[in-house]
Amino acid sequence: MKMKSFSRRKFIASASVGTAGALLSYKVPVYGISNKVPVSELALTGGKPVRTDDWLKWPVWDAEAEAPILSVLRSGNWYRARGTKVDEFEIAYAELIGARRALATASGTTALETALHVLGVDAGDEVIVSPYTFIATYNAVFNQKALPVFADTDQETFTINPHKIEEKITERTTAILPVHILGLPADMNRINAIAKKNGLVVIEDACQAWLAEYEGKKCGTLGDLGCFSFQNSKHIPSGEGGAVVGNDDELMDLCHSYHNCGRAYGKNKSEFRGYPFRGGNKRMMEYQAVILMSQMERAKRDADKRLENALYLNSKLKDIPGIIPYKLADGATRSAYHLYPFRYKKEHFDDLPREKFLKALSAEGIPCSGGYGPQYNDGLMEEALNSKGYKRLFSKQRLDTYREELKNLPDNEQLCREAVWFFQNMLLAERQDMDDIVSSIQKVYENRKQLL
Repeated sequence: MKMKSFSRRKFIASASVGTAGALLSYKVPVYGISNKVPVSELALTGGKPVRTDDWLKWPVWDAEAEAPILSVLRSGNWYRARGTKVDEFEIAYAELIGARRALATASGTTALETALHVLGVDAGDEVIVSPYTFIATYNAVFNQKALPVFADTDQETFTINPHKIEEKITERTTAILPVHILGLPADMNRINAIAKKNGLVVIEDACQAWLAEYEGKKCGTLGDLGCFSFQNSKHIPSGEGGAVVGNDDELMDLCHSYHNCGRAYGKNKSEFRGYPFRGGNKRMMEYQAVILMSQMERAKRDADKRLENALYLNSKLKDIPGIIPYKLADGATRSAYHLYPFRYKKEHFDDLPREKFLKALSAEGIPCSGGYGPQYNDGLMEEALNSKGYKRLFSKQRLDTYREELKNLPDNEQLCREAVWFFQNMLLAERQDMDDIVSSIQKVYENRKQLL
């Protein structure tokens, strides 16, 4: 069955956290974690749900940020060239991430487009990309009139399989675009080694990976440039917004020029006048920067809470048959947990379809999703390949071969059939709330035959 794509903008937004655990009434003799009375009927078939309390509403607003935002609005200096707030945010965010510099942009997508352009990805090029990602990663490559070439997914880590990359390199390959999807770091040592060997640039899509770490370094600082998103569901949200981070002043000066209509910036200002570079308007506004500086104040504390709860879930869920939590890639030391993922093996649930498992879990009071589908089957590929531009840029033979390659991503296809996600706001709850999650999955497992 073809899975529907799941937009990461469809985020959980419900009422505030209540007193958790009062309705935890299920115990499994082997896997149980509570001593409450067992419940034999699933909520989906008329039984009492494990949980009726709500989850934390996201984003969380800080009332103390209202005065600074009102000050900016009243000043009329909403455009970054007339204010100071975007500059202040860039300095603060670079420090938070551990990068030399940061450039604020209008969105994560425009951050990716800026990085791709500055690093030389142009019309007719090919970029190796993870297929398991939000559609913006694909679109950013297409917007450069380049071809997103997919290396298959490592099902255990949910990220690009580095062992599948080199076979995808052609004479047109310019860049590798690994995605730290769900906040899970990709295997950057292997990716960087392949890039160096083949003369390619590396652009990190870290749009879901604020404060995730690889060998103790923050994701987004490990390639030539890294890109982030501050869309409404993100851990550091401002409705929309993004950033490019990097350690090379020359590249970052060019990024600034590109995002600001091509105006010379930094060292280039002494050499150029007027509009010497191609560019567009991809700027962040001043009041967004104020929101972000307020949201950043909770980022580290929230990250630690998500980590604590995710590790607890790992320790419990791994013992339930058919539930396989994510695995960190080699070298990855910390996930951001924008989403908490595991694989659902239906053969351990008497072949109960994942869709019924998800409905049963949701009925127990545990919001969940099947995640991304194989979005390359949704029509956008053919729309691009059949365009007059792509027919000019690529031979018919290459486009036909590319179409065949899209049919040979077996690991990604399987992951799309088996993945289950929990949302990041759930990981900001307390230990007893994590017990609700575990108990609900146990309950579905023990009573699976009710759904067959």
